[in-house]
Amino acid sequence: MLALVLIALKRPYTFMVLGLVILILGTIAVLKTPTDIFPAIGIPVVSVIWTYVGLAPDDMSGRVVYPYELALTTLVNDIEHIESQNFFGYGVTKIYFQPNVKIDLAVAQVSAASQTVLKNLRPA
Repeated sequence: MLALVLIALKRPYTFMVLGLVILILGTIAVLKTPTDIFPAIGIPVVSVIWTYVGLAPDDMSGRVVYPYELALTTLVNDIEHIESQNFFGYGVTKIYFQPNVKIDLAVAQVSAASQTVLKNLRPA
């Protein structure tokens, strides 16, 4: 450590230039670093969660999620694929859309399809 101090005392301009380079590059790095916590992902996805208290996963799949998937395929435009998971009392459906979809129209269509399926369900 003492050697570093001796070199800094013999060549002060070198260490001042090194300090300026660190300051300039640090400022550039801070300005160019993205500040968003979540990265920008261009995959449009809508997730729908169905709740039906006391319904087993197989029943959730047959009575709620499967008819909902059928309604989605007929009523919603630009669907790439649909994924569903069924749990005890819950069903989670993820609708993946094409990259060029108008997401506001897609959400409106998904909401309309959800309401049509909801109308056909019995109260829990």
